Amino acid sequence: MTTPFLDGERMEYASEVWPGLVLKQGERHLLLQSPSMLEAMGSAVHGGGVTRLRRMTNIYVDRFYDCSDPVRDVIEWLREWRYPIDTTAGLLTAVQLRHASVMEEKNDEAAVFCCVTSGTSNAARAGSERTTFPAYSPGTVNIMLLIDAKLTQAAMVNALMTAVEAKAAALADLNVRDAENGQVATGTTSDAIILGVSQSAACKVEHQYAGTATHLGAMIGRTVYGAVKEGLITAWAEQS
Repeated sequence: MTTPFLDGERMEYASEVWPGLVLKQGERHLLLQSPSMLEAMGSAVHGGGVTRLRRMTNIYVDRFYDCSDPVRDVIEWLREWRYPIDTTAGLLTAVQLRHASVMEEKNDEAAVFCCVTSGTSNAARAGSERTTFPAYSPGTVNIMLLIDAKLTQAAMVNALMTAVEAKAAALADLNVRDAENGQVATGTTSDAIILGVSQSAACKVEHQYAGTATHLGAMIGRTVYGAVKEGLITAWAEQS
């Protein structure tokens, strides 16, 4: 099952595949809150690496944002919104939050929930010759991916790989191009992803793999691909 989100009116969405999981729209941010603690890993500017989380935030900043100290800024915003610093991840995006998209799916072994904000103004192809910069800039394809299942840490890395492959596939199918060299883009210059896994004791199967040959990997691929594609098409439609 897949479900789109944010029609411009809805301020809160309760997952249909994961009881207690809620996505809320707050002041300049989206809050994804789990009913329990999650094992997590990812590239979030705050709360990245390998950690434990209860919440994930995707925070809007405009294109003139001074990104000299994004960690400090995210922590200050989380305090302002009264979210626990140690268990809340923070990502930054220059994409309008009304263009966020959610896809979710479940089977007998797992539930997958994916929330994406997608923009391609700085689309880029990994491995190609292009201009690079030492400084951080806000993410433009941000993926918050939650899985209600048991996964080994190796499988969690595998899940991240599958998600990134799905993002690249969506960009290719939409013919998104690197602005510098015209080649098919694999992402943007500042994408971010954060994965949270419930490790629920109610799950009987421990997944050791999450690649495209697995049922779990197939769900990850479909939800990420669908959310990235839907988010971009929605944004482009508004601009046209």
